[in-house]
Amino acid sequence: PTLGRVGFASTMPSAYPRLLQPITLRGGAVLRNRALMGSMHTGLEEGEGWGHSLEKMGAFFAERARGGVGLMVTGGIAPNAAGRVAPFAATMASSSDARRHRTVTEMVHEVGGAKIAMQLLHAGRYAYQPSAVAPSAKKAPIGWFTPHALSSAQVEATIGDFAAAAALAQEAGYDGVEVMGSEGYLINQFLVTRTNHRSDAWGGSFANRMRLPVEIVRAVRGAVSADFILIFRLSMLDLVRDGSSWEEVVELAQAVEEAGATIINTGIGWHEARVPTIATSVPRGGFAWVTQKLKGHGLSIP
Repeated sequence: PTLGRVGFASTMPSAYPRLLQPITLRGGAVLRNRALMGSMHTGLEEGEGWGHSLEKMGAFFAERARGGVGLMVTGGIAPNAAGRVAPFAATMASSSDARRHRTVTEMVHEVGGAKIAMQLLHAGRYAYQPSAVAPSAKKAPIGWFTPHALSSAQVEATIGDFAAAAALAQEAGYDGVEVMGSEGYLINQFLVTRTNHRSDAWGGSFANRMRLPVEIVRAVRGAVSADFILIFRLSMLDLVRDGSSWEEVVELAQAVEEAGATIINTGIGWHEARVPTIATSVPRGGFAWVTQKLKGHGLSIP
């Protein structure tokens, strides 16, 4: 195979005949191909200097746009201070945050072709900071701090913070957001009895435990335009004791689609899981079968 102008091989094995074909998403956004560059923390999200310049972050993603990818997702950005993964970690919570991120989106869009989404990540009990919050006051085995249990009013406020962050991301020029609902972060913590010991409307039955992600997706959808891409990162295998059952995974996938998600992105394993999920010892595509299994449950979004 030879490399084309945008970096991808000009021929592709017949097993993936549609990989490099455009796709029109729910709401009308068009991706030039089906290649999605997943989120990773680059260490560039906080910026440099007194002004926290994001030029290096912009250059990083612009170079990958030149490579030909259809859609890129940034490293996790918190929707509020309590959701930061560490003290002074990046947030999308003000107009000044949005203005700084204009650098990133303009550099990507100058290249042309690729779209970029901001990942909205609330760390929950995985936060390495004393203001950590969670559904219940239960310390993570890989954490430093015992989190504060969110009150019902604080849960509602968190939903509003996700919606506000998404609106600010659109103001900053992003083409979409990814709501991080996997890897054991806050949304995942609400979903399972391992970490959710609540007895109010946000705990107990699965219908209650899945309210947070569904309400977040619904609120985000209502805060942005119809063509703004809304990815939900769904934990399809928790790989921890007392995690989600397969039936619960399917029910949540169907619910977030109904609430307004554009794409469901597969997440595998909590960070505290003892099963390797991102190490180089994991075979390429080792968990692809899970995504294939979910596709058989009547979803109409990719």
